[in-house]
Amino acid sequence: MPLAKNVMRGGVSAGAAQAINGNAAVVNYTAAGTTQATATALTADTNIVTTATTGQGVILYAGMPGDDQWVYNSTLVDIRVYPPLGAKVNQVATNGSFVLAPVTGAHCKCISSTQWIVNLSA
Repeated sequence: MPLAKNVMRGGVSAGAAQAINGNAAVVNYTAAGTTQATATALTADTNIVTTATTGQGVILYAGMPGDDQWVYNSTLVDIRVYPPLGAKVNQVATNGSFVLAPVTGAHCKCISSTQWIVNLSA
């Protein structure tokens, strides 16, 4: 994806360039709950969890195929990341979560309404 500044050179406004590139970021999420139903909903393209206790979680946005969400756990505890209702992540069971370790990130890509692929950072 090109940088927003490069899209703007083509006459696109700053706001439109950010929307096109998917640059919405929320940098202060608090994880919540211990189930998919009670996890904090992630709404941005880039999501940073800054507050959590062990086992709390976040849930990915119910995206469209091709959508990406980045999740970064800046806390010092493991958090759970859940797919949208009815979906699964990698080989994890439908509606099951994966653990995102402290100070690590995950690139989450929606493949279909029922499948997400996730790559974890080191």
